[in-house]
Amino acid sequence: MNRHKCIIIEDEPLAQNVLKKYIGEHPALELVAVCNDALEAQGVLTGENIHLLFLDINLPKLSGINFIKTMTRSPLIIFTTAYPEFAVEGFELNAVDYLLKPFSFERFLKAVNKALEKLNASSTQNSSGNEVPFIFLKADKKIHRVELETIHYIEAIGDYMKVVTDSGHLIVNETMKKLQEELPARSFMRVHKSFIISRNKIRYIEGNYIQVEDKSIPIGATYRNEVLTSIDKKN
Repeated sequence: MNRHKCIIIEDEPLAQNVLKKYIGEHPALELVAVCNDALEAQGVLTGENIHLLFLDINLPKLSGINFIKTMTRSPLIIFTTAYPEFAVEGFELNAVDYLLKPFSFERFLKAVNKALEKLNASSTQNSSGNEVPFIFLKADKKIHRVELETIHYIEAIGDYMKVVTDSGHLIVNETMKKLQEELPARSFMRVHKSFIISRNKIRYIEGNYIQVEDKSIPIGATYRNEVLTSIDKKN
């Protein structure tokens, strides 16, 4: 598995430790350096091919936002800060995401999945090979890399999501809305309040049910027109 190099630019030891712990638990990330200010980070960026920055906005000497404005080309950026009023300006700089302190591992994982999707897409465009898109999901106290093409469907079970794949299933502590946001719409669609399905795994539609591999899944009344329209566009 390719690992993407990242650095932390953060002057608070507590925040540094949280990010180091989260990054250390993620198999696709390689932490290259922890920098206390933007000028220190500049030296690292000069000598390393960094893919992702975890960048605090309120930094000594030079703010994170002003630091990014000085760069002609920059890695992907995930801003971290305790001040939500900076969010709009952060996104105007094309940040991947904005983590408001204190943030959970699940929220961190969502931001990283967004960044990896962009990095993966860029790698695919620049490569003659076919790289399979994937997503990272936390289940059973582990982070699992799940190839998108192996997912059949996702089913809501109480406060958890059951992600059914070619090799079995994972029980994930996420919301349906968050998973839907992280999955590419060209490959997945919501067909019911409790189901997201893979378009590539559809076998047929009969009445108010859609057959996904060996699972018959109901089509919700509020989703039916959207589902049928989407299917027609593919024909």
